[in-house]
Amino acid sequence: MKKEKESEAIKIEKKYLPEFVYGGIDGSITTFAVVAGVMGASLSSAIVLILGFANLFADGFSMATSNYLSTKSKIDLISKRNKESSKKLFCVENKKPLKASIATFVSFVLIGLIPLVSFLLALIFPELQSYQFRLSIILTALAFIIVGSLKAQISHKNILHSAIETLIIGGIAALVAFSVGHFLRVILN
Repeated sequence: MKKEKESEAIKIEKKYLPEFVYGGIDGSITTFAVVAGVMGASLSSAIVLILGFANLFADGFSMATSNYLSTKSKIDLISKRNKESSKKLFCVENKKPLKASIATFVSFVLIGLIPLVSFLLALIFPELQSYQFRLSIILTALAFIIVGSLKAQISHKNILHSAIETLIIGGIAALVAFSVGHFLRVILN
């Protein structure tokens, strides 16, 4: 009986793994894009932390509420189609909108925090200040690889391919943000 309950809990949690991956990828990409943009503009570490945390919670909340509304709308649409049909042609999605949104938010914040870790550590250990951007790059790259590996589990794809794909997409987003920050600094100065 206990094993059945544990197995059911694992199934329920795996059900929300796509939301976790979705939130994690977006959290790490957008937060690191903020970091890269600020560094490209040669602004201070304080600005990295202010904008990074503002992005982390505002964008995380936005994604969570969007996921909630999207999941709820999908369930409502399928229920309506089932009511209109004489046969149950469509299976109602068994995800709970609130749990889906929580999985997205938690993942976004936890994994999105990774690009900011080196800047937080530099507050405690000042000797890290000259390395904080490089450390952020390394930590974020590892986050992309881990989330990409999780994505492979969901999609039943090659782990290495999925990890590299996620790393490349995140890297391109960071390069774009860094370039925009640098470009704007040059124009505005």
